[in-house]
Amino acid sequence: MSRVNENFLKLPGSYLFSTIGKKVKEYQEANPDKRIIRLGIGDVTLPLPPAVITALHAATDEMSVQDTFRGYAPDLGYEFLRSAIAECDFRRRGVELSIDEIFVSDGAKSDSANIQELFSADARIAVCDPVYPVYVDSNVMAGRTGTYDIASGRWSNVIYMPCTAQNDFVPELPEQVPDVIYLCFPNNPTGAALTKEQLQRWVDYANEKKAVIIFDAAYEAYISREEVPHSIYECAGAKTCAIELRSFSKNAGFTGTRLAYTVVPKELVLDGVALNGLWARRHGTKFNGAPYIIQKAGEAVYSEEGQKQVAEMVGYYMNNAKVIYDGLKAAGYTVSGGVDSPYIWLKTPKDMGSWDFFDYLLSQANVVGTPGAGFGPSGEGYFRLTAFGSYENTVEAIERIGRLS
Repeated sequence: MSRVNENFLKLPGSYLFSTIGKKVKEYQEANPDKRIIRLGIGDVTLPLPPAVITALHAATDEMSVQDTFRGYAPDLGYEFLRSAIAECDFRRRGVELSIDEIFVSDGAKSDSANIQELFSADARIAVCDPVYPVYVDSNVMAGRTGTYDIASGRWSNVIYMPCTAQNDFVPELPEQVPDVIYLCFPNNPTGAALTKEQLQRWVDYANEKKAVIIFDAAYEAYISREEVPHSIYECAGAKTCAIELRSFSKNAGFTGTRLAYTVVPKELVLDGVALNGLWARRHGTKFNGAPYIIQKAGEAVYSEEGQKQVAEMVGYYMNNAKVIYDGLKAAGYTVSGGVDSPYIWLKTPKDMGSWDFFDYLLSQANVVGTPGAGFGPSGEGYFRLTAFGSYENTVEAIERIGRLS
């Protein structure tokens, strides 16, 4: 008799942002005259850069001609895109990578969920707390996390690394030794970033303990401070202990076009096995490649025009971040983030629970954000706002929130 994977039954009833979407829909249906401003989910609002649109049109035309038509993409991605990635994202920053250490995919969310397949069923994971929910949920599905304690909001086999105001939202090295360490910096949701010196400590720790770091650098384009590295491979020894995830979603607006890549260095060896070869085998078996036209659009991101246009997009969103940060500060909120990240992390007022504050903002200001509790136990009492809205909506949302205080 067939049986379901019981690990799925351990998960909460729905994904965090699905729950938010349901609550907003119910409120909107009950209050159709209210104009809701959404600063919750990290979806972009600006159109794709002109250089990307031009490349999309040209690639689409190629698909209509026999000589230039493309079918399945190469397992790792087209060489033209991987070469552009290696040159622009790494070599220009002093990091040497071969293109066969770069694996093109359809999204960093997919990669961050799938990467856990490389590790043994009993691998012990460590996560920042609060954390992007996919890291934990994907390991729950794989049966690694043990049992869930409702009172503490924690899984028994997960090592939680609290990121709180007391440590400036930067995790401490764990006393319990993990096998796999998830780090997302600049961080989602807190907006914190690690300096090169701080990140080097993690690389040294991972090499010493024979652990593997999964480094999610989805927001590296938003880094503004020189002391914050754009890649973990800027740290000495990182190639022997770290896998890096990158995305085109937030820097170039590809949330609806879907493109990302993962770097697995050939020097990264576990139990005498190179993880590069394992990921290549997994990639070839379970993924048929991102579409040709999307990879051509990705290549255009690295053109001179594309880089200028992407920088303008990032600047637009970071201006929104400043509007949110300054406006909330002026309204008396305790705020962090928004400097190297498009996320602003605020302490809820009057010891209000984060879901209570969500309901309060939705009903009283018609503004949607993300409750910190949805990211983990240490997120309770905090709330995330995103800078990915339009400038006009961002200004209005902060004015509405300001009027509540």
